[in-house]
Amino acid sequence: MRVIRADVMGMCFGVRDALKVIGSEARPQDVTIHGQLVHNERVLVELEHRGFAMNGESDRAGVPATPTVLITAHGISERERKRLEQAGKTLVDTTCPLVTRVHQAALSLQSEGYHVLLIGRPGHVEVQGIVEDLVSYHVVPSEESAESYPFPKLGVICQTTAASRNVEKVRAAIVAKNPQAEIKFVDTVCLPTKEHQRSLDRLLEEVDVMVVVGGRNSNNTRELVTLSTERGVPAYHVQGASDLDAGWFDAVETVGLTAGTSTLDETIDEVYAALLQLSAASRRSETLLSRS
Repeated sequence: MRVIRADVMGMCFGVRDALKVIGSEARPQDVTIHGQLVHNERVLVELEHRGFAMNGESDRAGVPATPTVLITAHGISERERKRLEQAGKTLVDTTCPLVTRVHQAALSLQSEGYHVLLIGRPGHVEVQGIVEDLVSYHVVPSEESAESYPFPKLGVICQTTAASRNVEKVRAAIVAKNPQAEIKFVDTVCLPTKEHQRSLDRLLEEVDVMVVVGGRNSNNTRELVTLSTERGVPAYHVQGASDLDAGWFDAVETVGLTAGTSTLDETIDEVYAALLQLSAASRRSETLLSRS
């Protein structure tokens, strides 16, 4: 069994920058992380052990008890930012600049009189941060959910981790159902997400099975799994090496390995090493069978 790594995978610069900022915090007990810093369970456990308080992403309505609040890479709305500042909190902002770009695009479209359509996953923390500053919007997760909207101008933007293939389908559905509208599209899917998806697309030509490493709540990781299965290649979503099951690889000749943008390099290396061990065990088993 061969194991091939994707040429682009793992942690993006936005996540690395967020981890660098929080790594420099000298007094973790004074800091509440406003949601999940990144969608990576291993990182979250380490932060908890260091003494950081953390609000759940669906439990951010209250005011944190600590004097400092850290804004995660997924960002928050200006409304939420002002609420925390008015409560006397010092904010440490690790919002990814590519997420900030989506906020700016949404507000710009709104100021130009467009009804904003956000292609993304309803309820996702990044999506919530974007739409909380908007007066007129819809979140459109799929082409099936696109509607005829009673507005003369429609501005279309994307969650940064949306799948490009889904964006094109949703965009086409919006155009088809709103022939009367002026439609302005701003592609705000981030470059790291696109590069991860393109790399996987190339790799799928060479493998029988994919292993995708990333947090259970990671949208971009789940999109990699979906892309693989839509192309007819079985994909297994794991958070670490301990999630691997040798039975997945029976009679498999080539395994591909990729990872979402919140996945630590060491986690990828651990999964890769475990796959190599499974490959070596498979070869030993084949050798014994051939001798018997």
